[in-house]
Amino acid sequence: MNPRIRNIAALVIFGGFAILPVIAHLVGDSFLVVIATRILAFAIAALALDLILGYGGMVSFGHAAYLGFGAYAVAILSRAGITDLGLHLLAGTAMAAPFALITGAISLRTRGVYFIMITLAFAQMVYFFFVSLSAYGGDDGVTLQARSTLLGQPLLENDTTLLYVTLALLVGSYLLALRITQSRFGRVLTGTRENAVRMQAVGFSPFRYQLTAYVISGCIASIAGVMLANQTEFVSPALMNWHRSGELIVMVVLGGVGNLIGAVGGAVIALLLEEWLSGMSDHWPLFFGLFLVGIVLVSRDGISGLIRRIGGGVK
Repeated sequence: MNPRIRNIAALVIFGGFAILPVIAHLVGDSFLVVIATRILAFAIAALALDLILGYGGMVSFGHAAYLGFGAYAVAILSRAGITDLGLHLLAGTAMAAPFALITGAISLRTRGVYFIMITLAFAQMVYFFFVSLSAYGGDDGVTLQARSTLLGQPLLENDTTLLYVTLALLVGSYLLALRITQSRFGRVLTGTRENAVRMQAVGFSPFRYQLTAYVISGCIASIAGVMLANQTEFVSPALMNWHRSGELIVMVVLGGVGNLIGAVGGAVIALLLEEWLSGMSDHWPLFFGLFLVGIVLVSRDGISGLIRRIGGGVK
């Protein structure tokens, strides 16, 4: 995407969420802030997935596991009396990183549908592990006594503060991912997606670059899990089921694969559509599916592709 269009899109999306609490106050609907926080958290997860899917060509069908790591980091530490958000984020990434390193090292020895299936298998192993974890409610999950604290204070109990903290984490994750993709590392990763054999022939190790990106992606996704746990004040294995991984892929495809701000926009549109359509009909997934098919038929690059055409077709 043209950098100018990309920057405008980022400014519109992030700026829109920044002023949303004011709009919610003016219209007297505080639920808008709650929905927006949920959207921002999932946008972080979609961004993380697009880093490896769009730039590394790795179709992970188990990225919801990292949401679970972040969420359960909050539940486990909170029960132990550790409530600081920074420590929760650190614990979430500390759980996600070794899992991504080990499973990624195994998964990356496969290609295509085999990679998809093995990431799914690893994620389901984690899912069933937490289902069997009776100390934290098993399949029923566990309710948090309170949200994480910030600077030693229960600031996140305020929905507006939680939204701004989640927005700050999304912006930080976006800038980090953008920096990675524009660096030498990102160019090698993209080259590996296009032709791994050629990249190896010129002296690069595709495996190391892909594995590093996979670990980074898992860590970013765990941040989304931490914020989702705080938003709902409830943690359950359902957060890491394979259906959730499929939803993340849909968000990325809808926004445009290989476009970071597109992944964020895809998460925003997908969840807004879900909220709107579910209020109209119990069969809302049918209409959502038709919308997704229509977008894909019109533009192979999703909504970001449509924006690029409107902006003059400059890539």
